[in-house]
Amino acid sequence: MLVWTRRGRAVVLAVFAVVVLVVFAAPIATVVAAALAGRWTGALPSELGLGNFRHELSGEQAASLSVSLQTALLAGAISLILGTWAALAAREAPAWWRRVTDAVFHLPVAVPSVAIGLGVLIAFNQRPILLGGTKWIVIVAHSVLVLAYAFSAVAAALDRLDPSFRQAAESLGASPARVLTRITLPLLLPALGAAAGLAIALSMGELGATVMVYPATWKTLPISIFADTDRGRVFDAAAGTTLLVAVTLVVLLILGRVRGRAVLR
Repeated sequence: MLVWTRRGRAVVLAVFAVVVLVVFAAPIATVVAAALAGRWTGALPSELGLGNFRHELSGEQAASLSVSLQTALLAGAISLILGTWAALAAREAPAWWRRVTDAVFHLPVAVPSVAIGLGVLIAFNQRPILLGGTKWIVIVAHSVLVLAYAFSAVAAALDRLDPSFRQAAESLGASPARVLTRITLPLLLPALGAAAGLAIALSMGELGATVMVYPATWKTLPISIFADTDRGRVFDAAAGTTLLVAVTLVVLLILGRVRGRAVLR
């Protein structure tokens, strides 16, 4: 609803600011405060320090952060390659086949992540593809979950591409492979960067499917945070959550810089 008066705009902005503060800023600020706290028996935390972060950056907790980052990068790369390939293939297919492809690739979004985890556990916990007890079953589960977002981003970008670029290249005798590598993929770089960032961010915070499939040797940071919370170590869990958010933001900023350079090119 459009607001035309100055007073009305001020009221709308005030309400929006309150909603953002209560729904987004306050929970994050509370988590950061808990991460810095040694005790919290009153209205505000006390004995502030970095002890919780030092604990989370040592031993098993540090390994969990490394596992989360590796899993997110691998799952993001796999989903980006498969999603891009599927989007390019569907573009050349008949309309009915494109609808089937869209439905199949968006199916993981329509069901709970726990169901995806259970399905991956059953499918890959016996021969001929036995991944149970290895890191690859976690990576497969994450790839399945984020594949829909990579496919959607690339497919939407393909729909916006001007076909005249490809037609001009083909009229000059360029082969399909040359058109793909020299025309289509460079034009898709911004969308590829956005898809990779979204896939990595979602994988970094994934918990539901991971709980179903992870082995003891490949424990992601969300699993460690959940375990800390379950054992009553709330301050350690808050420190782990803060680190998870910070690392995810750094990765997204790096991908954003790469995407920005691709747009300028």
